[in-house]
Order: sequence, then C-alpha cells, then structure tokens
Amino acid sequence: MLEERLRRAHALTPDLSDVITKACTQATHQARVNQLIEAGAWTDATLAMVELELPSWNLRRLVREDGEWLCSLSKQPNLPVALDDTAHQVLPLAILGAFLKARRKTKAMRETGSQAVPQVQPTSGYAVCCDNFT
Repeated sequence: MLEERLRRAHALTPDLSDVITKACTQATHQARVNQLIEAGAWTDATLAMVELELPSWNLRRLVREDGEWLCSLSKQPNLPVALDDTAHQVLPLAILGAFLKARRKTKAMRETGSQAVPQVQPTSGYAVCCDNFT
C-alpha cells in the first residue's frame, strides 16, 4: 500500500510524511527522520532512514536518466545494477521506493530463512578433484 502511494505521488509533501514515519521501526529513528522532515530536508530524511533502518544495505547508484531518478540499494554490489533499480521523477521518492523494496526483500529472506550465500559445513580430510580435463 505504501509503494502504491509513492507511485501515484508527484512530489513529496507533508501528507506523505506518514509513509516515511511508518517505514521507521524504532522511535529514535522516527525522531531523527521527523526532524529532517520538519526542516524540509526530504532527501536527507530518506537517506537517513536507509542508513538507520537498513544498515547492511548500501546506496549503490543514484542517477538521473531521461527525467527520472534511478536509485539502487544493494547488499550485493556485484549483481547487475538494473536488478535493484527503483525509478521516480522525484529524488526522495526514488530513494524511498528503493528503501521499501529493500525492506521487502529483507523481510522475505528472514521469513524463508534463506541467505544470499549458501552455508557450507567444513569437512575433515582432503578434497580431491577426480575430473579428467584432457
């Protein structure tokens, strides 16, 4: 529902500030983000939210192409950039959209218990390759 409101928005206005505060899970994070919103620093507020709420995610790309801002947040910097892109005509809305997308991925990974890199148990002894490469 939050993502749909963002897609329909043409600007980040005070009535959308509840989207940002709902996205913050901790009261201390909400307080910092609210201070930035009250100052009108929408881009700073969205970047602070990413930093506070998703510390293991990094801002990978933030560019303006063909009149739209493309924002990518990633935990895996070696993946193709286009996989993580979120586009919007307004910079803070692009960042907020990428934030919501990243948080949805994080939640899905927690629910399924999956990890980005499969865990391998160490073995004792020697590993031998038996392939014939001739």
